[in-house]
Amino acid sequence: MAEASQHEKRLAGKVAIVTGAGRGIGREEAMLLAAQSARVVVNDVGRHPGETAQDVVDRIREAGGEAEANTDSVAAMDGAARLIDTAIAKFGRLDILVNNAGVIGPSEISAMSEEDWDKVIAVHLKGTFATIRHASPVMKRQRAGVIINTGSESGLGHPAMGNYSAAKEGIVGLTRTAARELGRFGIRCNAIRPRAITEGTSEYFERFRRWQPLADALGRFYLGARGHVGGEIRPAAVATMVVWLCSEAAANVNGRTFYVGGDEIGLWSEPELTRSLTREGGWTLDSLDSFARERLIGDLTNDFLIPEFGDREL
Repeated sequence: MAEASQHEKRLAGKVAIVTGAGRGIGREEAMLLAAQSARVVVNDVGRHPGETAQDVVDRIREAGGEAEANTDSVAAMDGAARLIDTAIAKFGRLDILVNNAGVIGPSEISAMSEEDWDKVIAVHLKGTFATIRHASPVMKRQRAGVIINTGSESGLGHPAMGNYSAAKEGIVGLTRTAARELGRFGIRCNAIRPRAITEGTSEYFERFRRWQPLADALGRFYLGARGHVGGEIRPAAVATMVVWLCSEAAANVNGRTFYVGGDEIGLWSEPELTRSLTREGGWTLDSLDSFARERLIGDLTNDFLIPEFGDREL
């Protein structure tokens, strides 16, 4: 039996934007925001027939909600500006920005093309910056707003995904900065590291197949140090957490990063020094060799050195 909700329409009167919302997690976020009475601008560049911004808008309208489609690329500053303008022109305000748009371009760093690097960084990291850049003045004038950015566990280290992991961890750093800059205006900015099987991840698994031997050899270290999490990991579960973070129930949450996947949710720790040494007069190469190497490095080992894997080319 479904849980009874004490807040049937948590987002009545709110206006939201969701980027990359033609399918997968973004589509579920847009649909649930609308189900909670937010008016939604659905953004997607429309690379996939039958999974466009207009398709999602039609579904929202059929369910009785209000929505508007936008097909601009957030990887371009003027595209991000037009997206924000769409919300203002159609609905008169902007309360929620969910940055979900993304692409992949897997390759080992030693073989990655400049094009694949630039493309992934542009959509994920620049796209997140661009929408915040143009949304924040609107939210500052309103003295309120919520921004949810989409990071990834790939940011912890993901073989053959250097462009993606760099972009995603950059998004987490940008989230922390935005929270500190905008918090005084009543604007909250948080990030998620989600897990969900979507059309996009299915495409990723196909393209990643050639690097599976490396993933197997690294074991639990193939993706940060968290490894695989079992269970049914659906986009709808991610949407629920995101929409909750947009609601008044999370009104005091700012600058934090959350995990969500399947039945599991969690709060990621913030970076801090785990070991620290001070030496009067500073450090020399010899003192680093002796005292510091033992006390600072200690038992840390190269977990990624796999002798039996050797120089195997993938």
